[in-house]
Amino acid sequence: MSAGRIYAAMDWLEGRQDAIEAKLAARHLAPAANPARMALFDLSSSWLEGRQCPLAARGYSRDGKKGKLQIEYGLLTDPDGRPAAVRVFPGNTGDPSAFTKITEVVRDKFGLASMVMAGDRGMITSARIAALNQREDGTPRPDSCRWITALRAPAIKKLMAEAGPLQLSLFDQQGLAEITSEDFPGERLIACRNPVLAADRARTREDLLAATEKLLAPLIARVRTGRLAGAGPIGVEAGKVISRYKTARHFTVTITDTSLAIERRQEQIDAEAALDGSCVASGQHDPAGRPCRSFRGLIEHLATLTRNQARFTGTPAEVPVPAEPTSTQRDAFDLIGAPIPLTLK
Repeated sequence: MSAGRIYAAMDWLEGRQDAIEAKLAARHLAPAANPARMALFDLSSSWLEGRQCPLAARGYSRDGKKGKLQIEYGLLTDPDGRPAAVRVFPGNTGDPSAFTKITEVVRDKFGLASMVMAGDRGMITSARIAALNQREDGTPRPDSCRWITALRAPAIKKLMAEAGPLQLSLFDQQGLAEITSEDFPGERLIACRNPVLAADRARTREDLLAATEKLLAPLIARVRTGRLAGAGPIGVEAGKVISRYKTARHFTVTITDTSLAIERRQEQIDAEAALDGSCVASGQHDPAGRPCRSFRGLIEHLATLTRNQARFTGTPAEVPVPAEPTSTQRDAFDLIGAPIPLTLK
């Protein structure tokens, strides 16, 4: 097929994008097809060589093509990965800005309220969520968004500090744990730790540290023999080397006019290693303040319903006394149109 026909087909699709996306949203995101009311969103980029693209700009390159012009594109899908909408952005668009725009599409264009948006860490920020869930006058929106995302390393480190709620002993028996924190009011935190990933990150870190030290060795020798002198020139050369593998935070660099000394910051390395393999996913509670539950989590919560046999003083008969169901348990049975059973058949 010729390039002209390909471009013509793309033009045909562009003119019908709104109608196509509306049908895809109704098929994959509407309540009947998507009872979990969940949508997934991610941003990617592609670099290009041309100079005529109005969206081309320099930004963070996921292709590793630093200095190249690129475009960003975000894809919205249902929980099974079926696409519902796509948006193309300038190449310098950040993840949070793209998330804001796609959320507006979901809410304003598709008319879908109470969606749960899932995205990776750095995309769904607290500030962005607060802005999305407020009107221009600062009052809360009735169709507020909920979300599922992962915390960044500094937030996880804070949860692990001192007697914080995230302790490695939580993972002695299993790899998942649910925790709460005053720093994240109204949010459900699910912590997990993958020992295989932890070992892989430890190996990678050591390889990068060793590679940095290997690159620094000839530079240190040049300074020692006097072939490179002056704190300024030594600092420039050392900066070039130590930034190559992004390990500068793990080294203490001491520079004078006639010397260059490099030493590992072992405490910093150990502190980072403590997070290896750890991840904390954050999800908002529903408007009633209850945690958003997975299907398995809901089944486990329903399993806490109990019935006690009570015998009153002076009477031989036993009376069944069901436990008071929680609001979540009541809603679950209301949704399936069945009463809470007094007995199991």
